[in-house]
Amino acid sequence: MENLNEALGLLAIGMIMVIIVLWLVVGLGNLVINFTNRFIPDEKNHGDANKPERQIHSKKMAAIVAAVDMITHGRGKVDSVQKK
Repeated sequence: MENLNEALGLLAIGMIMVIIVLWLVVGLGNLVINFTNRFIPDEKNHGDANKPERQIHSKKMAAIVAAVDMITHGRGKVDSVQKK
């Protein structure tokens, strides 16, 4: 019985430590993300400002909107479509 109590104690301590470490990883990760988003500017190259953007074909846009609607069960919204 003594071995079982020791094993359960170690199990509880181990699980508590895992929860604490994961909480620290998530918390520090969110702090780094927020710091980066706040103080480091977005340096995306949007190309030439005078260059007109290509428009996507209306049938393709309708297919994309329908696919997003089906996958997200009506909760998703398509704001724009860009080629990467």
